[in-house]
Amino acid sequence: MPKTILVVYHTMSGNTAAAAAAVAEGIRSVPGVEAVVKLAADADENDLLACDAVCLGTPDYHNYMAGMLKDFLDRTYYPTEGKVTGKPYGAFVTHGGDGHAVESVETVCGYFKFRRVAPTASIFGRPDTSAERELRHLGETLAKAVA
Repeated sequence: MPKTILVVYHTMSGNTAAAAAAVAEGIRSVPGVEAVVKLAADADENDLLACDAVCLGTPDYHNYMAGMLKDFLDRTYYPTEGKVTGKPYGAFVTHGGDGHAVESVETVCGYFKFRRVAPTASIFGRPDTSAERELRHLGETLAKAVA
């Protein structure tokens, strides 16, 4: 049975969607691992419980993660509490400035007791060729952690 990695993200401009697509490409490059890509508004605790790893993506809004990603994390925290401890995770943030939202994502992941397996990718604007390479590497690293 293939392993699955949930890529859950929010986007308005499309930058974070492009980043999520690159992460998913990296995940799918590892045999036996599938990517399940969902908007944060559409994902729920069943998705989080069913996956073998999770990758969270958000734009930086006022030095914080997007409200919809925070909403996903709020909605899933208590239903999954103690059931996702140690689950591998990675994250990516798209931004137009300094990317401080990285800190908010990493803090909340600590409350879930996820296990970070790769540094959070901080991507300026829409992913260019170099950023896409970094994002594919993030996905591949997550996939190798569960393969």
